[in-house]
Amino acid sequence: MIDRTHDLPVTRQCQILKLARSTAYYTPQPTSDSDLLLMRRIDELHLEYPFAGSRMLRDMLRREGQQVGRKHVRTLMKKMGIEALYRKPNTSQRHAAHPVYPYLLRDLKIDRSNQVWATDITYIPMRRGFIYLVAVLDWHSRRVLSWRVSNTLTTDFCLDAVREAISRYGTPDIFNTDQGSQFTSSEFTGLLKEHGIQISMDGKGCWRDNVFVERLWKSVKYEEVYLKAYDSVSAAKASLGAYLAFYNTRRPHQSLDGKTPDTIYFAGLPQEDIAA
Repeated sequence: MIDRTHDLPVTRQCQILKLARSTAYYTPQPTSDSDLLLMRRIDELHLEYPFAGSRMLRDMLRREGQQVGRKHVRTLMKKMGIEALYRKPNTSQRHAAHPVYPYLLRDLKIDRSNQVWATDITYIPMRRGFIYLVAVLDWHSRRVLSWRVSNTLTTDFCLDAVREAISRYGTPDIFNTDQGSQFTSSEFTGLLKEHGIQISMDGKGCWRDNVFVERLWKSVKYEEVYLKAYDSVSAAKASLGAYLAFYNTRRPHQSLDGKTPDTIYFAGLPQEDIAA
């Protein structure tokens, strides 16, 4: 918003935009090493106990010898994009520009590929810093159709992942997400509508509504992320890419009778799609 090359002084630009001058000169501070370690542990505890809020996580961390306050835990959870998963009373009005769609998968028989896709975002710790991972998953086969990483929680990298999945595999009947701002945005829902895809959204805090993506994150974290300490975003992308290729093509799934997602996905496509 502020253009330092403009003829107008920065002070005057701030006045016009009604911004405090300190905002124009603010330089974001990197996350401290101690906070990065704390965030990694919070991520591990959240994965194991998704119902735990900031108070419970604070108490768990204190039992491990981490002297941390609830407010700091809550701040780090917000930075990581996670919250306790449980049903909450509807105490606030939804923004008119971000409508929430009903959950369409309850009691629905899902028995073929490209019938339902789902997506979500998760936090990925690195040696120094962190990134976010988004993946598009085929519900029937558990196959990861596309994925992207980003160092910010924006809508852009989510849109890129969905566009890639559509360009490579066509369109699903239904696309399911949670109620995160990235997925309720007009850009995201507009992309789905443009392709004639029905939009389904989880109930607020109902992680079971998108359980297969949650299971994917658990596999990614325990079998890949927690075993590594990525030195850079490029190293993280390369390693995650190798793992997700293994996940699709070689990793047997108990819920799929020991078969791989690739095997189930391509077997579940209509014959005309396979021929194409």
